[in-house]
Amino acid sequence: MRKRGSVVAVLGAALILSACSSTTTEGSSESPAASEAASPAASAASEAASGEAVSLRWRTRPDNQAEADLYKSISDEITASGVGLDLTYEPGNSEGSPYQDKLKTELSAGTAPDVFWIPGTDVADFAKAGLILNASDLASASGFNPGDFYSGPMDQLQVDPATGQKADGFLWGVPRDVSTFALYLNLDLIDEAGAEDPRELAANGEWTWDKFAEVSQQIAENVDGAKGFGANSWWANWGYFVNSGGGSFFNEDRTACNLDSPESIAGLEFYQELYASGAGVPFGEDAEPPYKAGTLGMFINGRWATPGAREITNFNWDVAPLPTGPAPGKDWLFWGAYVVNANTENPEAAWQLVEELTSVEVQNKISSLGANIPSRQSQEAIDAFLTYTPPANNQAFVDGISNDPVAEGPLWNGNWPAFDKASGDEVTALMTGKITIDDFQKSICTVTAGAFEG
Repeated sequence: MRKRGSVVAVLGAALILSACSSTTTEGSSESPAASEAASPAASAASEAASGEAVSLRWRTRPDNQAEADLYKSISDEITASGVGLDLTYEPGNSEGSPYQDKLKTELSAGTAPDVFWIPGTDVADFAKAGLILNASDLASASGFNPGDFYSGPMDQLQVDPATGQKADGFLWGVPRDVSTFALYLNLDLIDEAGAEDPRELAANGEWTWDKFAEVSQQIAENVDGAKGFGANSWWANWGYFVNSGGGSFFNEDRTACNLDSPESIAGLEFYQELYASGAGVPFGEDAEPPYKAGTLGMFINGRWATPGAREITNFNWDVAPLPTGPAPGKDWLFWGAYVVNANTENPEAAWQLVEELTSVEVQNKISSLGANIPSRQSQEAIDAFLTYTPPANNQAFVDGISNDPVAEGPLWNGNWPAFDKASGDEVTALMTGKITIDDFQKSICTVTAGAFEG
């Protein structure tokens, strides 16, 4: 990764190369406005030559005000650093798919930011719709090295939409950060229940599904008003038990459903039985409020829950790895990417901003706030992350990255939002007792078939 001081020189080279080699690859989502970038490039080159900063707007979806404030300060620092960018930061203010839906509406209307963050699952949906820029040529000109980042996310960002396979000549963005799941622990409740400490069980290689169920039930049975575990109902929570059972959402080439496999069913059956025992916050209810209130022993969530946990003063807390099933490891590797609006008037400057926002310096600032893990895979980044406490046991997140996690990924050969909706509805029916596990196994790949392209 080049240093910030060299950005202007590289930008000049990128402008020359872009003007000489603007191409559109069949299957690429580059729009005519993005692929025929001679006029915007000439405009940006003129501004750079005259010393005028290029004005850009950019957006993320922060999880809290502190994170939004930090992004704003980073934006202001980049503007003030003299690298030729005049930035306006816009925090997204809606969770889940409404954030992406708003972006799509703005992109259609021509009012979207030049650079924005989207979840990893949505990259294919945006790319295939022609909403984001294939930045491969710009990245090559700037000396960008995909190998600096974890391969799971980067592989999914270098896919040819026509084939659904990784290929040269494609780069849809750069990962902003990564995260794994962990169990946020109420150490006081665990102690009061007389249960074993999940951190110690994990250190001894004994933190299994059965132990997780045992500790959950001890808390629920031995502490008045308490529940043993909680997890919100989105795809990743139940999906972890599918993965750690040895199953998966999709077949190997991600062209069809695999949720009816024996291994996938084993994971869901365990999860269903755990809820049926009464040890958990009822399925579908938000588990974070009872955790923060001190009435929940273990809460499954990602690194993004850390800033909220740091506000806790009424009990002692830490984190532990998720329990292991028949397939060891298999935590999720979550990620989201900064991408470039396909119709930005300043593609070279927008790519420059993406590199600025994913620099070592900026990633360390974001990670120190607690919500993210750097997407750069250097030991230096990991060593720095381990110092960002509390929680004391940050190693739990690092272990999740190291132990063969399943990278969150878009569905290049289908429609992820459609698969998410169809599978989520079936899992909800299963977990709330409306269908049996046998019914689920028989129907799940039929009801999700429409999410895959023919």
